[in-house]
Amino acid sequence: MADVTLSRTGQVSRKTNETAVSVSVNIDGTGVSKIATGVGFFDHMLDQLARHSLIDMEIKTEGDLHVDDHHTVEDTGIAIGQAIARALGDRRGITRYASLDLAMDETMTRAAVDVSGRPFLVWNVTFTSPKIGTFDTELVREFFQALAQHAGITLHVQNIYGANNHHIAETCFKSVARVLRTATEIDPRQAGRVPSTKGTLA
Repeated sequence: MADVTLSRTGQVSRKTNETAVSVSVNIDGTGVSKIATGVGFFDHMLDQLARHSLIDMEIKTEGDLHVDDHHTVEDTGIAIGQAIARALGDRRGITRYASLDLAMDETMTRAAVDVSGRPFLVWNVTFTSPKIGTFDTELVREFFQALAQHAGITLHVQNIYGANNHHIAETCFKSVARVLRTATEIDPRQAGRVPSTKGTLA
């Protein structure tokens, strides 16, 4: 039986012609983050992701921002997902499932996750503006698509209502953070088992 008390950390370095990304995560952290992507709003959202998931994250991305923010956001999502997958290993002992309705002022967003090894994203979020400051709102989905695909998680995100686009984006990151926190926590009643009748979440 694997020792689920071992440190659950993951590191990824990823370099392409468009970006260079370095990510380290500690699933059992306290939400400490050190983030520099060159995209201010995105850094703010990633800080929320770390803080509310209690996953320590150190992220450095250098991307082709002279083109736009797309490659930086997507490739950062890929690397975070890969680092989380490495940190979770065979996912032995985890809670696996979680869902949450998260309120922020006038906005309510629901997130649900299955840390299943099977990547899938259901995205039911609409923004009323193409930009939050200089940040393209369509990139919020691109980030979560990359994260879900490479972390090996099934992720559903639904904005139930909201008026302020900053709040809508922020509740997406915060709600996903909170469900990741719960789903990746060790369940002592699992006694170190993989939480699947198949015996694997690979």
